[in-house]
Parts: sequence; structure tokens; C-alpha cells
Amino acid sequence: MNAEPPPSAPGPLIGRSPLLDAVCPELDRRPAVVVITGEAGVGKSRLVHELLQRTRSPGAVTLVARCQESEAPFPFAPLIEALSHAGPLPADTGAPPPVTGAPPPVTGVLPPVTGALRGLLPDLADRLPPAPPPLGEPRAEHHRVLRALRALTASLGEAVLVVEDLQWADEATCAFLRAVVSDPPPRLGLVLTARSATVPHTDAEGRDGLPFPLRTPAHVTVVERHLAPLSAAETGALAAGLLGVRAVSEEFADRLHRWTGGLPHVIEEVLRGRPDSAEFRTGLAGVPEPPLPASVRRTVVERLRRLPSAARQVVAAAAVLGDPAPVELLGAVAGSDDPGTRRALAAALREGVVRTADGTYAFPYELARRAAYEAVAEPERPVLHLRAARALARHASPLPLAVIAGHYRRAGRPAQAARFLEAAADRAAGDGDAGTATAHYLDALRVGPSPVARDRIALKLARVALNARPGPQVPAALRQVLDRRSLGPGPSGEIRLLLGLLLRNQSGSGLEALEEIARAVPDLLAVSTGQAARALAITAIPSLKGWPVGEHRRLLAEAERLLPEIEEEDLRAAVLANRATALALLGDPAAWEAVADLPDTITGEAAARAYANLAGAATSLGHPERARAFQARAWLAVRTNHAPYLEAFVETTDVVAAFTGGRWKGLLRRAERAEEQYRDVPDFHAEALLVCGLLRLHTKGQTDVARRLLERAVRTTALDTGVVLTAAAAAVTRVHLAAGRPAQAVQAAEGALHHVRRTGAWMWATAIAPPAVEALIRDGRPGEAHRLVAELAAGIADRDAPAARAALSTCRALLIVTDGPQAGSGASDALYAAAADAWTRLERPYEAAYVKEAWGLHLLASGVAGGRTVLHEAIAAYHAVDGVWDVLRCQRELREHGQITVRRPGALGYGDHLSPRERAVARLASLGLSNREIARELVLSHRTVEHHVARALRKLGVSSRTEIGSHLGP
Repeated sequence: MNAEPPPSAPGPLIGRSPLLDAVCPELDRRPAVVVITGEAGVGKSRLVHELLQRTRSPGAVTLVARCQESEAPFPFAPLIEALSHAGPLPADTGAPPPVTGAPPPVTGVLPPVTGALRGLLPDLADRLPPAPPPLGEPRAEHHRVLRALRALTASLGEAVLVVEDLQWADEATCAFLRAVVSDPPPRLGLVLTARSATVPHTDAEGRDGLPFPLRTPAHVTVVERHLAPLSAAETGALAAGLLGVRAVSEEFADRLHRWTGGLPHVIEEVLRGRPDSAEFRTGLAGVPEPPLPASVRRTVVERLRRLPSAARQVVAAAAVLGDPAPVELLGAVAGSDDPGTRRALAAALREGVVRTADGTYAFPYELARRAAYEAVAEPERPVLHLRAARALARHASPLPLAVIAGHYRRAGRPAQAARFLEAAADRAAGDGDAGTATAHYLDALRVGPSPVARDRIALKLARVALNARPGPQVPAALRQVLDRRSLGPGPSGEIRLLLGLLLRNQSGSGLEALEEIARAVPDLLAVSTGQAARALAITAIPSLKGWPVGEHRRLLAEAERLLPEIEEEDLRAAVLANRATALALLGDPAAWEAVADLPDTITGEAAARAYANLAGAATSLGHPERARAFQARAWLAVRTNHAPYLEAFVETTDVVAAFTGGRWKGLLRRAERAEEQYRDVPDFHAEALLVCGLLRLHTKGQTDVARRLLERAVRTTALDTGVVLTAAAAAVTRVHLAAGRPAQAVQAAEGALHHVRRTGAWMWATAIAPPAVEALIRDGRPGEAHRLVAELAAGIADRDAPAARAALSTCRALLIVTDGPQAGSGASDALYAAAADAWTRLERPYEAAYVKEAWGLHLLASGVAGGRTVLHEAIAAYHAVDGVWDVLRCQRELREHGQITVRRPGALGYGDHLSPRERAVARLASLGLSNREIARELVLSHRTVEHHVARALRKLGVSSRTEIGSHLGP
């Protein structure tokens, strides 16, 4: 028979299998006593349920009794409830035969003494022996009932009796269990559970959860296990099972473990409260702290009520402090002396309210602390927080400045809170932790400091935030301070300058940022020539979305004019660094002398910023050796300073350089990681998106995915120093050219060319000029192609821009086809060879391969020998950089010119599943594109597309192209 087995918990059983494996065989060695202790919510009932499922045998009896908390419990109440469901009694007591389908009857002949249970078990009264005559003495009656219960239990035969929550058992039930434990029936398995925060036999006062000592005869199997909470990893596994996902992040699992203490019931309550939360389902790190489950609040409050008043006050102090605290600190906050604090903590430990480790005391998990904090009366909280702030300032070392500030804020003391937050930020800034310093300065402004402190903190915030990758809150906070007009010209100008830099570097507000910096110059000139020169030098740095190059040159000249008047070494170094950057980006031949003039005092964050800028400029202009040297110095500076913004700067500069140099192996994963990490800095995010898109195109042939990524890069970039706009436009132009859409190719190039023409930044036209010229020629617009090449030649005439000159050589070679038959093959060969050699010297293998591809096609179209050889050289060069899309394009071009290509052995087949190429073809077919249009889009032959469409129809089990879409899935 089975009397109400414990309900199964909804979640998966995590971390308990080894315990079950050890306990199950022991329970089968009858008589056996199994004791399971653990704190509330740890999963004792679930473990017992699993234990019964594993040990239950046919014909065995299982009785489950649950003790309930009650101020005046009824004697034997849990046992009576369990036995009432024991089923029919044996026929030889005069009971009628059992009903078909009823639980198995009690076995054996019941002794006459069990008749004493008629009054306690009215449902079974007609099946028990006759009631014995009354004894007339309460103690004797009680003893007889004990004997009757034990006799009835023994008559059950093969049985398991479970008694749960023994901490609430009444005295009569405890007396019965003590009697059974001291002499258990031979075929009985007794399973007892009780709440206990400590491992059995570790509490000197004997409070192990059991209300009676466990004394058994030697022949009885005894198993005692204390159920510990889940580890952080096990917490994550349980969360994944409850949320229906494969796994949650390690960081999320750690946070959930900190919230819940690894208690399965609390974990389930927390996750049940957020069933539709996408953050919880994906386990993102940014999940806010969950609401406090009612069950946690109820459990904590029940334990607090059992504590004396002095102990509750110490627990309130612990809740206010939050972190583990020693006795001295807890007593100072609670207003208690040392002996009283220790007595209070002993009581709290016995009730499982707090735990101790390494001489400190704290709550078992964060949600328990929150429940205890909410139990503190609202008017008392500010008093306790004020005590906590002052006590920490006296007792803690080093001072937890931010924590003290938090206590002052909750105590209603904003001025003190701002003072300690400012000190915490100063300490973090001194340690090179720009992110933490920024957060503390921002919090200091939010708590409401005095006007003088507010202006001082705002200036510090502006200075440190440049290296911290802050969110939009920092510019907003700085604007609020500026709008109060309480600052003098010097601080106002510097904050406006730094605000402009934040907007320029991190918010995506390019022109707005330049204008903000320009507005700072008059204020700065009034107080500091060095600061004004610094602002001018910053605005002199050119960009494709900024002002014309001539305006940047003018601003640079203004900064140079002020250089002799700058006395401060750090400001002079900053101006010189920005001057070198501006000259390098402009392609000015004087740039490298300016770099040589940089003082040795440029170190740390300033060095990382300067050399990352110079590395990017050298890569763009075509100075690979210089780029590597600058990048090495930038990495060296970054690794000695914790500045998240500069780490992102140097990493994305490195990723772009790797793509430019044809080092594509493993680069896509690195670029995707950068794209995910740097979404809060527009220009860095745009560069990561750019490289992701280019690699998706060239190494994967995923034209649709690539175009989406490239479009996002263009939308994201804030100013762009010659990288994103032109390279993205060039790639899209090439996609259209490969698909035979020259008019659309021209249109794709026009946006980037507009920016180049508007700014005059022709040194940055390297990527876009050759495909734009090719597009104009193929669209029947040779005159415009010639004019574009002339503009490029004039724009870089006095520039130190080797890459732009190689692009100019490529464009001139492409123009050969517009000269007609009179152009000899020797002249064209010389132009193409010179362009390819130029790219090779610049360590740009992709561009060299592109030139050879164009050269080979020109030779094939002209009917001149050697075209096939040159095109195969291009294919080999594309293979070397893993340019799969480009190889396929070249092979198609060879076929179109009647040349046969040898197919290399392919990958293993996909069986009845669509291959990636078949899926791409099928998707375009479902959109209504013809086979010829698909061939152009994916750079495939018409016949290959026919084969792919036929295989897709067969594998999807459809008969027409119109049915493909509904069968493709996402």
C-alpha cells in the first residue's frame, strides 16, 4: 500500500545521484534507519521520493507521515494520518474480504493491543481488534497506545515508514519513533527527515534536527546524510533544465547561485517567477536581481520570530551590512556589546538564519538577506546604515569606500555619500581601472553633491571616461553640469572638450562631437593655451563623415601655431601626438618626422591611443612595416593599463590590419567576438562588422549575410578614418559586378565616392576606386571612369599614400579596355604587372590577386595567349587567403571563356539534407529569381544552379519552386 508519497519536484534531479546510489542498498538491509537532514528548500522531500521509487518492491507497504508546525499539535497526528490510508486489515480479524483493486491488506494477525487504536483510527475501527477496557490512568493509556502503534507497524511486514519534518514532531510522535528506533521491526525501513543547517553531530548543543537521540541496536543499518546545497555548476544545470535550454552561461549560474544559495526549491521559485523572460531563458549576465519569492520571505520571517529581540537586532545589522562581517563590526552596527553579540549569533546559527566562515557571519544566500532586510522596520534602516558607514570607517582596512558611500546614501546623507564615492573613484583611477572610476564618479553626481563638489567630480568624470567605454549616461550627466553654467571658463572648456571626445569616439555623433570640441576652444584659450591647442589638434584629425580636408589642415595649423606657448609637458605631448595622427591620416609626408618628434613622456594610456591611431593610419595608407611597429607599441601600452576603451581600440585596429594583410585564418571568429564585445563603441563596432561582412563574403560566399553586415557597419560608424565606408562600398560593388549588375554596382559605389569628393580625402579611396572604375566601364560610362581616375591622381599627387598609388595603378590598367584595339598588349601587361607588384610590396595579397584576375580576363577577352595562366595565378592567390567566393568567380569566368577547370575533391555528401549551397540556391529560387539570376548572384554556372534546384526539390519533397519557401524553415 502507498500512503501519499511525496510529490515529485518539477525540475530535474541534479547532484543527488551519488547519494541515492549509496543510500538505496543500505535501506534494503532491514531493519534500517535512514536520516536525511538539511535546511529548508534543499530537496529532502524530493530525495526521499526518488529513494522510494528506487527501493519499492511489489507487495511492500509505504507509509508517509508529515509533521506540521503547530503551537498545540495533536498527539500522534502525522502517524494517524499515514495509517488512516493503510488500506483494509486482514480477514481473520472479522473484517470483510478486501475490495477488488484496493491497496494490499495489512498482513498477519493483529495483536489485541492494537484495539487501543480504534479511537485514533476511526476509519479502521471496524477492522481492528476489540478495544481493551480503559486503564483509568493517562500515562498508562499513553503507553498502551505506543505499544499498539508499534505492534501495528510491525504487522505491516515488508514496509517503509517515512516521517518528514521531524523538527515539528509532537512529543507523542517522538516517543513512538524513539521506541521504534531502539527496537525496530525486522522488516522495517524507517526514513526520517529534519531541517538542520549543520551536519549531524557537529552542534555542541545537540541540535542536529532530530528531536531525540538516535540510539539503535548494533544489528540495525543506520545511514545519516546531510543534504548540502547545490554547487554553482549544479545550479546552472538545474536552471537549464527548468528553462528548457541546453545550458546557461557560467556567469548567470554563479549569479543564480549567489541569489539562491544553491537551494533547489528557491531556484525553482526564482525561475518560475520569470517564465517568459528571454534574459532568463538565455542566461544573460545582465539579468536584474529577481523578485523575492514569498516562500523565502516566509521561511526567513518564521525563523526570525523564534529569535530573541537582541538576536533579531544583530541579524538586522548583518542584513544591512550585506557582506560577511566579524563579531566586532556586527556589534557596532547593532549597538550590542561583545558577549551579547556572540549570544545573538549563536541563536541565529541554531535557527539557520546565518552561517559562519573564517570568523565572519553572513546569510546563506542573497535572497535570504533581502528577506531579513525587508523585515527591518523602515524607520530603523537609516539608523543602521549610518552606524554601518561609521563602523566600517573605523574597523575596515582597506576602507571599502564605495560600500561606505552606499550606507551613507541609504542613511540620507548625500554629501558624505558623494565624498566617499569620489574617493573610491580616485582610488580606481589611480589603479588604472577607468571603468570602475567612471561608474563611481557617475554615481557621485547622481547622489546630489554640493555645487563645488559636483563641478569637481564632473571634471574628473570627463577625464577618466575616455578610456572606459561608458554608456550614454556619461555624456548626459556632463551636459547637465554644463547647462547649470556654474563652471569657470577653464573647467567648462575642458569638460566640453572631453565631452566632444566622448561623443566622437563612443556615441556615434561625429559632426556633433567636432562642433562640441570647437565650442570649447574659446573657453580654453582664456585659461590654458595648451588645452586650446589640444582641442584644435583633436578637431584637426580628419574623417570621411567630418569636414573637408582643408578645414582640418587649417585647424592643425592653428594648433601648431600655439605649440611654442605650451608650458605643460603632458599637454604638449598630447598635442604632438594628435598632430602626428592628423598628418599620418592626411597622408602628409611630414607625418613620420612628427612621429619621430614625439616625446618619451608619452606612456601608458596616451601611448596606447597615439600608437593605435598611427597603426590604423599606416595600415590604411600602405605602410605595413610601420603599422606593425606602431601596433606592437600600442599593445605594449594597453597590457600595462586596464583601459577597456583602449583595449577595444587596439584590438579592432589589429583585426582590420589582419584582414588588409590577407591573414584570414581564424580571423572571422576573432572579428565576431569583437563585434559582440564592442557594440557600445560605434566606430570599433563598425570596424568589427566590416571585417565580419568581408570575411562572410570572401571566405564563405554568403553574399546576403555579408551585405547585411556591411550595411550595418556603414550605419554604425561615427566618423570613419578611411576604413569602413570605402571598404564596405567596394565589397557591395564587387557583388553586383559578379552578378552582372554594373548599373547597381555604380550605384553602390556612389555613396562612398561622395564622401571622398566632399572631404577631398582621396588618400582613403584605395578600396573603392578600382571596383568603381570597373563598374563605370562595364556600365558603358568610360568618360566618367577616366574622370574618376584623374580625380584620384590629383588628390594623392602630394600625399604619402602607397596604397592609394597602387589603387591608381590598378585603375589605369583597368582603363586599357577603353582605349580600343590600338592599345598594345605590351602596354597593358606592363600596367597590370606594375599594379600587381605594387600590391605585393604592400603585403596585400587580395588586391594583388584582384589585379591578376582583371589582367587574365583582359587577356582572354583580347584573345591573347597567357590569359588562362594569369587567371590560374589569381585563383592560386585567392586560394592562399581562403577567398572561396573569389575562386568560384574566377572558375566561372574561365568556363565562360571556354576554359575547362579541374574540380578539386569535394566534401562528403549531405544525404537527404540540403547542403549550404543547395539551401542558398533554394532560398533565392523561392524568392522568384530565375536560374540565370541565381547564377549571377552566387557566382555559379547556369548548369550548376539547375542541378542544385533539382536536388533541392527532390530533398524537400516538392514539385515546384513556389512550394520551396514553406519547406525551407528558418
